[in-house]
Amino acid sequence: MSEELEVTQLQEEEVNVPEMPVQEPVQEPVKYDPNKKYTWSTDDVFVINGAEFGIILNSLRAQLATEEAARILLANRANNTVEEVLARSVESGVIKEAQDQ
Repeated sequence: MSEELEVTQLQEEEVNVPEMPVQEPVQEPVKYDPNKKYTWSTDDVFVINGAEFGIILNSLRAQLATEEAARILLANRANNTVEEVLARSVESGVIKEAQDQ
């Protein structure tokens, strides 16, 4: 009978068990995948160090120093000139908008 009393007393007594903190699942860091497409907003800021800036600058300078780049840049200047002449001619009324036929 004394065993039953002990069990009953244990069941009725309030046992204070400390709550275990809930651990959030550990989130894996995002890894860059060059095969995926990414997006960013126009006001996002990217920071590069001096070495990275030097590589970009020297690479652009090397490309722009080639004969092919000189031809492309000259063609771009010629295109801009033609567009400006075309715009002035449209605005002055020399060139008229084509009508759909």
